[in-house]
Amino acid sequence: MTIAERQPDGGTAEPPGGGRRRRRLLPWKHRRDLTPAQRRRRRIAVRGTLAVLLVLTGVVGWSVGRALTYPGTDSTQARLAEWARDHELGFVVDRLEDVQYRMHPPKVGGSLSADALARMKATAGATQAAPPARPGAPAQPLVPLRAPMKPPVGPALPGEGVYRTLAAARGEPIVQGTYVRPDAEHTSYEAAVAWISGKYARFQLHPGFKEPGGTFDVPPTIPQGQRTGLVATWNGGFRITDGGSRGGFYLDGKTDGELRDGAASEVFYKDGSIRIGEWGRDVRMTPQVVGVRQCLELMVDGGKVVPDIDDGDKWGVSDQSRMYVPRSGVGVTAQGDIIMVVGQALSAETLADLMQRAGAVRAMPLDMNRAWPSFMSYDGSRDPADPKPTNILDFEDPPDRYYTQATRDFVAVYAR
Repeated sequence: MTIAERQPDGGTAEPPGGGRRRRRLLPWKHRRDLTPAQRRRRRIAVRGTLAVLLVLTGVVGWSVGRALTYPGTDSTQARLAEWARDHELGFVVDRLEDVQYRMHPPKVGGSLSADALARMKATAGATQAAPPARPGAPAQPLVPLRAPMKPPVGPALPGEGVYRTLAAARGEPIVQGTYVRPDAEHTSYEAAVAWISGKYARFQLHPGFKEPGGTFDVPPTIPQGQRTGLVATWNGGFRITDGGSRGGFYLDGKTDGELRDGAASEVFYKDGSIRIGEWGRDVRMTPQVVGVRQCLELMVDGGKVVPDIDDGDKWGVSDQSRMYVPRSGVGVTAQGDIIMVVGQALSAETLADLMQRAGAVRAMPLDMNRAWPSFMSYDGSRDPADPKPTNILDFEDPPDRYYTQATRDFVAVYAR
């Protein structure tokens, strides 16, 4: 092969005899092959591209930085997930959750931890409903402890399914709770069931400052000066702003999203009462309604778990309804009392089953994954103006999560 001839400008001509030109590594001309005008234009283009990239990096960094520093007790993981959903990246979050679940599925079999067993056994000595009072005997309590619920797993452990007082008002146990194992396979996990007297409690819907956002007369927290009589709180549902709840949010005469017929709904009234049912059938807008929180569809209806409870797309994205993850749900009994269930490893079906076992005739899902489900009871015996919160189960956020600015909406319960 003949050696390529060197050109005056320092380049090389193609070797004679059809020799192959050496491929350049860069998809553009080398700087030495450019005229001064071309070099100047390239320099401007490169600097402009770098400037745009720097601006974009700065904007994204500033946006993520705000997400990591907004008020409240949300974890870093929860803040990044919320940022992604706010920026049309919810499908990425859902995919990562699916992958994480498949890599680390909940344990099958096994026993409860020592802490969980101790918590369950603490109900074993709870006093049950008193027998009818004899003439001259002291009056019976207005709110007796509920009869034990039948646990899904038998035989029952000591204290399993037995109610105890979580919060009292004037000596009456208006918030009661118990613990059970959620199903026969996931026996190393615990679910908690709370019961709240509808007659002796009043209920208030609170917005979150990010979900649904906006300005309301009701604050996204329970500030000092508004805690007297507080006995319980629980979390809201799937997000309104990204359509995940498939329903709307109404408070102070303002609606976020759309109040959808057929949606499962918590409805709050001027007299402090609450009803739970299907919007347009059991509950609807009236002058007495002050708040509405919708989320998906009823899981329990007419006292029975709905037939399509195992529908893969109905209770989350893709087949998330079949995942055994932290979940929460709320229901109402035939007497108008409230049933609240939270669990560490629940599917849509086992959540619905627990709410039905606890006496709910209508019940709905709320939220899922470790960051969002919650139920706290409050003890005002030492300081009625600042009652001490306690998580019914150990989740990601501390029990005082609603004493600070809350990202998402929630429900507060007060003694009447």
